Amino acid sequence: MLKIGRIKLNYTEIIAFGTMGIILIGAFLLSLPVSSKSGETTPFIDSLFTSASALCVTGLVVYDTFTHWSLFGQSVILLLIQIGGLGFMTVITLFSMFLRRKIGLKERRLLMESANTLKIGGIVLLVKKIIIGTIFFESIGALILTLSFYPEMGLEAGIFNGIFHSISAFCNAGFDLMGKYGQFSSLTVYSDNIVVNMTIMILIISGGTGFVVWDDIVSSHVCFRKFQLHTKIVLITTAALILISAMLFFVVENDHSMINMNIKEKILASLFQSVTPRTAGFSTINLNELSEGGSLLTIILMIIGGSPGSTAGGIKTTTFITLLTAAWASASQRTDILIFKRRLETDTLKKASSITTIYMTIALISIIFISAIQEFPLKEIMFEVFSALGTVGLSLGITPSLNSLSKIIIALLMYGGKVGVLSIAAVIAEKKESAPLSRPFERIIIG
Repeated sequence: MLKIGRIKLNYTEIIAFGTMGIILIGAFLLSLPVSSKSGETTPFIDSLFTSASALCVTGLVVYDTFTHWSLFGQSVILLLIQIGGLGFMTVITLFSMFLRRKIGLKERRLLMESANTLKIGGIVLLVKKIIIGTIFFESIGALILTLSFYPEMGLEAGIFNGIFHSISAFCNAGFDLMGKYGQFSSLTVYSDNIVVNMTIMILIISGGTGFVVWDDIVSSHVCFRKFQLHTKIVLITTAALILISAMLFFVVENDHSMINMNIKEKILASLFQSVTPRTAGFSTINLNELSEGGSLLTIILMIIGGSPGSTAGGIKTTTFITLLTAAWASASQRTDILIFKRRLETDTLKKASSITTIYMTIALISIIFISAIQEFPLKEIMFEVFSALGTVGLSLGITPSLNSLSKIIIALLMYGGKVGVLSIAAVIAEKKESAPLSRPFERIIIG
């Protein structure tokens, strides 16, 4: 608990309000004339939307990033993406380290909440590893992408594009500078480039796996038997989702969005499309040409998202697996939820159920509101809402056509997806002390 004057804030509230503060600062900077290529002031609502999308590492845009924003504006967006990917508390800790300031217990508690880890011990060391790991992955990615972009873009543009897309991919942001080849074209021009595709996919997966998982992998010397249960669940679920989704995309999109591609492009596009909906926002195919099955599969992947303590959004892989195994245990009439011969706590299922329920409730209410405000096809609204709440960034093209109220709703969804729907609910909910008694027990019928 932190006290500011007469106001008392818990750690979740500090993170929620701190994130909101950075979004507002970013919106102010992006609204300045120097941030646009035309030299004109960008409407504040559009600057706020872009700032929220960048800090919440989403990627939904009302303007094409390359054609509208100047180098200064693009740099502000890139900085917001990096802060959002690391977490603003991690960035503050980084400055504290440079200033050789001691990290107190309150800061450590905030870091624990921000990094979504279970232990306060060794949290500063974990933050150092997060920073070093981020620099490592983004630097390697930037180098490879620069070498790929340089022949077509030249040295200066190739370097900037390499750095920009590497950070955007690792932070699962989905912002791109490919507007030079066509506005809102994303990476469609590189759909047959194996190096670009594989580099972007590896960066997305690396960022979406979670820093805690990478720390466990290194600490366990890449020995699967020594991995924590959390790490095992994340790795196996991630691999399964990618492989199964890629095969499904290859089948359902063969005669639709991938009809004009050769076999190599279809395999690459299927793999890419199985990775990017889990909160990255890049695309190598025209999403408006997706089949109904492909659109539904994309939405499902957007809902699942990445893993806890990562740059990704969604309900998270561990939540998804907890609900599946709980359903299987219930169908098998087993009391315990078992995964890898380990029993999950009842509180874990309670939290997973709460997250999913709140998540879907917010999404459905938002879909109803936007449907009432603007006359878009239901599929396009659903796509937009789940993309925003899952901090994905994929769109069927309606983002620039959103009115001010719809933009505010989508921006709030991106914010909620970044901070966490359970955290938002905890901030909003009234705090009440539990009554010191046990209420009468009674059964109800379920199912």
